[in-house]
Amino acid sequence: MDRLRELRVFVRVVELGSFSKAAADLIISQSTVTKNIAELETHLKVRLLNRNTRGISLTELGELYYEKCKAALHELSEAESIIGRRQARLEGTLRISTSVAFGRRIVAPMLIEFMSANPGLRVDLSCDDKYVDLVSQGIDLALRMGRLADSSLGGRYLGRNPWIMVASPEYVANRGQPVEPTELASHDCIIYSSVQGDAVWHLRGVTGVHSSIFVQGRMRSNNLSTLLIAAENGLGIAILP
Repeated sequence: MDRLRELRVFVRVVELGSFSKAAADLIISQSTVTKNIAELETHLKVRLLNRNTRGISLTELGELYYEKCKAALHELSEAESIIGRRQARLEGTLRISTSVAFGRRIVAPMLIEFMSANPGLRVDLSCDDKYVDLVSQGIDLALRMGRLADSSLGGRYLGRNPWIMVASPEYVANRGQPVEPTELASHDCIIYSSVQGDAVWHLRGVTGVHSSIFVQGRMRSNNLSTLLIAAENGLGIAILP
């Protein structure tokens, strides 16, 4: 049985003082109201209402039960209202994790605009190039680039973020420009240590052929901005978004 429905029917019968008025208010038949009250009294093993030709009245236990039911239904209504308000406008704290460079250059400007449109929203943005445990650290949403490890968490593909191979003019002048992927083995490569299989670069040539090349070099970092600075200063070849 739907006990909550029975409670609502009982409260409306008491408030309106009539089975028929309660039925009209709840848009149900009077027989349904009568059945609900009877089932509620059977469940409680007590009479809640006195019926006579002049109308209805609460028994002593019925009056105690009515006050408790009215308070409980009010609390339930408040809880539903809170959910409705939260759905109508964003409120609360949203905890987001993303990489440092992507967070600073892309996510932060978008978040500022988004927060301006939702003044009730608070944001805790964590920028770290390491992969984080969303559950243990209480993260609501993580934005990441590259291949993700197998996980039971839900994920959504947002789009492509092209990565390119770069080097400074100084480095190319001193060491030459590689033409074939295999030539990278003899070059200083700046390695992004946050990507799985970070020392293996997966490349695709203009013909669409894929190749995987093991690279090495003097500079490694889990921070993309650091890799960019290193490449600009001639420390080697890097692959950057």
